[in-house]
Order: sequence, then C-alpha cells, then structure tokens
Amino acid sequence: MAGTGTAHLRPEADVLLRVEDLRVEFPSGRGRVVHAVSDISFDIAPGETLGLVGESGCGKSTTGKAIMRLNPITSGRVVFDGRDLAKLSGSELRKVRPELQMIFQDPVSSINPRRRIFDVVAEPLKVWDRMDGAEELIDRVLDDVGLTPEIAKPKRRHEFSGGQCQRICIARALVLDPKLIICDEPVSALDVSVQAQILNVLEDMKERYGLTMMFIAHDLAVVKNISDRVAVMYLGKMCEVASPDDLFASPAHPYTATLLSAIPIPDPDVVPSAMDLDGELPSPLDPPSGCRFRTRCPRAAERCTTEEPLVREVGPDHYVACHFPLVGEEAPPEASTPVEVGSQQ
Repeated sequence: MAGTGTAHLRPEADVLLRVEDLRVEFPSGRGRVVHAVSDISFDIAPGETLGLVGESGCGKSTTGKAIMRLNPITSGRVVFDGRDLAKLSGSELRKVRPELQMIFQDPVSSINPRRRIFDVVAEPLKVWDRMDGAEELIDRVLDDVGLTPEIAKPKRRHEFSGGQCQRICIARALVLDPKLIICDEPVSALDVSVQAQILNVLEDMKERYGLTMMFIAHDLAVVKNISDRVAVMYLGKMCEVASPDDLFASPAHPYTATLLSAIPIPDPDVVPSAMDLDGELPSPLDPPSGCRFRTRCPRAAERCTTEEPLVREVGPDHYVACHFPLVGEEAPPEASTPVEVGSQQ
C-alpha cells in the first residue's frame, strides 16, 4: 500500500505465495540507500493471476526478482508453498528453483543468439539432468505456444520476430512444469497486435499447465484482461488491492484513479477526464514521510505528512492504504493546513 499492513492477506494455508513486509534496498554510495521496495505485502492463491501495476520505477520488477532471489532481500518473508525463500540459500534454494520461473521484459535479449532454439528451450532440462524424453517434451511445449517444432528448433534468435521470441521464452519457462511463473512486463516491448496474441498464449498455458502467475505491467488495460486480482504500487509501496472489476468501477486510492483516467478511450466523441498529478515523482533515495503519495495527491492533508496509512478494507475483498479514500465517507478536513507540493519532509 502507500502505507503498510497485512489486513488484505489471506490465511497462509490458502495461498501458494505469501509476501509479507518485503523490503529491498540498495546502497548508493556516501551512506545513501535506494528504498526500492518498502514493507509491501500480498499473496497469490493457487491457479490465480495477480496483476502488479504502477508507473516505471515503482519497484514492480524489483519485487519479482526478489521473489526469485535474483535481487537480495533486505528483510521480510517470501513464503512459497510453505517455504520461506528469504531464509533459503545454497542447495536448499536450488531445490526450489524449478518450481519458480520468470519471463522477462525483453524477449530478444533473453535468448542466447548463438544457440539453436532447441538448446535454448532444453537448457533448464540439462541443468537438472532431465534430458530423457526431452525432445518429445520440447516439441510439445513449442507446439503449445504456437511454434512449429520442426521449423523452430534448428533456427537461432535472429530468425524470429519479437513475438516469436517471447513464445520461445514462455516455452523455456514451461519445460520444468513450474508452479508459479512471474511475468515481468512480457508484452510491453511488443506491438499492440502481438500483445493480444501473447496474452492469449499465457491464458491458454495457465489453463493447460495449471499455472499460478504474477503479471507485472504498467498498463492497467492489459492487466484487467488477464488478472484475477490487481495490486497497485507507487514508489516502493502498495496503494490498493482489489478484483479488476472493482478496481476499474470504484478505485479507492487517488493514485489508482489517476492511472485509470490516463487509459486512452477509443472513441473520438469521448473527452478523457485525465487527473493531473502535481509535482515531480519523489526520489527513492529520499522518499516522503507519512504517505509517499502525499506530495502529488489532491486530497493530501496534514495527517498524511506525519502518519503512514494502514491497509484497510473498503469493500468485499477491496483494500486500500489511504487516510481519505475515494470510496467511503471520509474526506480530507477543510481546515487542515495544505501540504506544500513537492515537499518531501
């Protein structure tokens, strides 16, 4: 949330992944620290797709990589299928890795240009010494993602389009039969027409392989079509968690409403009512006190400066961290001293 709390988390026994109070920080020299992710919490149930959205630099990809243990975890819990990944290391962590796979944003740079596609997709199987029957498995997986195995396997990366490269990356993620796939903006580098095809492939694979997915994106329109639940991030914190229908119909956080108002409407007769944000995006080196969104929020009051909001429920399975949410009866007091735009103290 744009604050902290775990009121939106479901019982640990009911979810496959539970992230609790996750913090990721990076040293930046001269004793300074980049607060990339600050005490965020969320969970994903088996067979569910969680959409994680927010503008560039809010910590979405860092969160995904921290779950995979590709980034160091400063503090917090990442409980996957009953095991806290934050505490695992060495051989223990290695045993869990086949159950977690990641699809990266740039499919072209994710593929070794010197290798044949067969070798690219087979690499996870080689690492785990599962090459018995590998050719048949790779043929099936390539066919499932929409590539003809006989044509694709002997070729190399430069012979494929961006959309085809992403299909190869999806096939590579599937060969180990993982339980969870983290998709880090898998369609943002692709043409709009190709994006829909890749989203359809992911939906088909989720159904066919019984996958649980975390779908990271900055485009709320894309997330709406693929997610069962959506979490909105801002500057290393989360703002809101809800179902796509509730989030789009009744956004509770001012930042969520701003993101939704920026979605283009394909109708020349409709004038978009975009909400402007005042001020510049604060630096993660020196985030604002209280609510991190307060320096740009039209509803900010003095309380937002001194008190970090806690996550609370504003509707059925709809949670927000805001002192004065758009849903409900609370409004900022008119007598409050206005917060100076751009002030981070």
